Amino acid sequence: MNVIPVIDILNGVAVHGIRGERKQYQPLKSVICKSADQPLDIASAFKSLGFSGLYLADLDAILGNSTNFNIYQKIVVQTGLDLMVDAGIADITKADEVLAADVPKIVVGSETLTNLDFLDQIVKVFGKDKIVVSIDLKQGKVLSASEAVTQMDVVSFAQELAKIGIKQIILLDLGRVGTEHGIDMPLLGTLIEKTGVEVLVGGGIRSLRELGELRELGVSGALIATILHNGKLTVDELKSAGFL
Repeated sequence: MNVIPVIDILNGVAVHGIRGERKQYQPLKSVICKSADQPLDIASAFKSLGFSGLYLADLDAILGNSTNFNIYQKIVVQTGLDLMVDAGIADITKADEVLAADVPKIVVGSETLTNLDFLDQIVKVFGKDKIVVSIDLKQGKVLSASEAVTQMDVVSFAQELAKIGIKQIILLDLGRVGTEHGIDMPLLGTLIEKTGVEVLVGGGIRSLRELGELRELGVSGALIATILHNGKLTVDELKSAGFL
């Protein structure tokens, strides 16, 4: 199982995400980097600590504002991290623009997804290996700009994704982000059992022990931020447990 650090960008700076309440997000402060509100600096710190991948949520783009293409490109070129980016992608043109910024893999979030046909189209255009779909949750419900998607439960939606050919999905509970309240293990277990796709998970991971439980459950990757930045989880602990 890969442990993947997260950077949320809002107004061009790295911020601390809490419960998906984006108007309340403040510039990031971290024990691992003095200039933690600068995305490139925090990405470079992750690379120096031994991480190989990075998940970046471009909240500016997700909220319909400017897209931080230059930040993506600088991170990839200067750190070599295996970057995956959620930039509110809902059309082929935007997907192409993000990939053109040297991003290896794009994330299509259910929150900004307008219809399922787009997923079928994007897989055909760019291939399965370039696409990750994030199932964005709040209070147990799938968030989406598509009414058809909001009417599905998590497992049904994931099964539709598998039929389309999506190889990798993220179960991201926005309501748990930054809370350290832990992962919904029963839901996650059912999702893995019923879909057969690679599942990454994020939102509320609270400890090294929980990471071990996720690995035993068969999770492909765990997205973490808060417990890294506040020092409750150290790189030495991750290395001793075989995560780095």
